[in-house]
Amino acid sequence: MHDRISSIVAESLEVKRRYFAEHAEDVVRAASMIAACFGAGGRVLLCGNGGSSTDAQHVAGEFVNQFGRRKRRALPALALSTDGGVLTSIGNDTGFENVFARQVEAFGERGDVLIAISTSGASANIVRACEAAQRGELKVIGLLGRDGGEVFALCDLALVVSSDDTQRIQETHNLVCHILCELVERTLFPEDRD
Repeated sequence: MHDRISSIVAESLEVKRRYFAEHAEDVVRAASMIAACFGAGGRVLLCGNGGSSTDAQHVAGEFVNQFGRRKRRALPALALSTDGGVLTSIGNDTGFENVFARQVEAFGERGDVLIAISTSGASANIVRACEAAQRGELKVIGLLGRDGGEVFALCDLALVVSSDDTQRIQETHNLVCHILCELVERTLFPEDRD
């Protein structure tokens, strides 16, 4: 078992090392897009399925509450997977593939940012959400895996973890999200102390 633990940790570290060696500048660009959105009075919407849904909720919570800057103002971020009444209403009436797109139409405004999280880039409801964001003139940042899937072409900026292992992709997405939170806070609240 100890050998397997060492192997898992080594695999996870290698995927992260490779990703940030190749894509650190893209993460900086994503943080700049998010900070510019908040700075202009916009909001960030987030969506994902399963573990990616909980990642979306986690990031929304960090923006609304705080990450490292303890006295900063709240930032308007909304995870689109949290309202069971809305989700089941849309899922029942117009189909699960529309559960995020309808909310993007309801809450998104021009200049807002949609963060779409998908390890495959192939989920129909994520694809539809990105299409709705494009129609509404929101910026789309994709946190994706594998080759980015169908979602890749719908993003203004795609952060793609090139791995076929869902767990390693999710672990890397989690680190990307924490880095985004820290960079956004440091950009918007440079005078605050950690």
